Amino acid sequence: MSRRLALAGAAALAAPRLVRAAPLRELVLHGPPAGPSITLAHAVAAGALSDVADKVTFRAWRNPDEMRAGLTSGTMQAVVMPTTTAANLHNRGFGLRLVNVMTNGLLHIVSADPSLTSFKALSGRRLAVPFRNDTPEFILNRILAHEGLAAGRDIVVDTTGTPVEAIQLVVAGRIDAALVPEPAASAAIVRAQAAGKRVSRVIDVQTAFRQIAGPEATLPQAGLAVTARFMADRPDLVEALHSALERTTRQVLAAPARAAGSAAAPLEMPWPVVEASIEHSNLVAIRASAARAQLETLFRTIADGNPALIGGRLPDAAFYW
Repeated sequence: MSRRLALAGAAALAAPRLVRAAPLRELVLHGPPAGPSITLAHAVAAGALSDVADKVTFRAWRNPDEMRAGLTSGTMQAVVMPTTTAANLHNRGFGLRLVNVMTNGLLHIVSADPSLTSFKALSGRRLAVPFRNDTPEFILNRILAHEGLAAGRDIVVDTTGTPVEAIQLVVAGRIDAALVPEPAASAAIVRAQAAGKRVSRVIDVQTAFRQIAGPEATLPQAGLAVTARFMADRPDLVEALHSALERTTRQVLAAPARAAGSAAAPLEMPWPVVEASIEHSNLVAIRASAARAQLETLFRTIADGNPALIGGRLPDAAFYW
């Protein structure tokens, strides 16, 4: 063997080999009772995450306090959450990184009164809003301020523990309207029909947000975030996770009935409600770094006059995967 071939062989043996990352033994994905969790549940049911973990489970968190407690305790490591919450926790030192945006806005105001098509029309009315001091309330307050209105002064706001509680009040006729995400908005319409009543989406909150943030603005409301521990332990799997959610989002949009079949039981909602909601959920899967400009527009708009809502400042570059 020539000296040149011998050296080439030695170099080949010494060179690091590109080895495909081994999947985790188990991964639990957590998400809200809202549109992006349809994508998570369908990804799990369809086996789309086999490159990420041998066993993947989806669990819904019911309110933001439960989600924050899970992050603090370390029992939740990969979570779909409001992007404003993720920014706040990152800025407060929790080390969260936002992997992607999974919806460009899924908030609607539903009512049995078809005349309530503007926020000014809600003056003097009662509006149910789920989750005190969280994203739906922040967005509402910012839009009301733009309209020259204020919660408590011009509109009576009743906070509920969950979106389901809010729509129950509307269907029962105990309140004039409710600000809720999908699939709760679709659930209100379906439940009202079953009771011989009519409830409809009277205000698209995404449209109202663009009137403040600009005509090209989106409402990147929620996305997948991972903890510093997850990122430190297995950064190699984040790409596989995001890619799987990109593929699954396309499948959900192409075949909503099938996706609803995957998500109905985990979300504890009838599949016709879940299927109907997909059209109105603005589901996407956009890498956080690619959505940074839209996210910063949202953060600036929400935090105008109250930077504490996002932890005092815009998140730094490390926040955006």
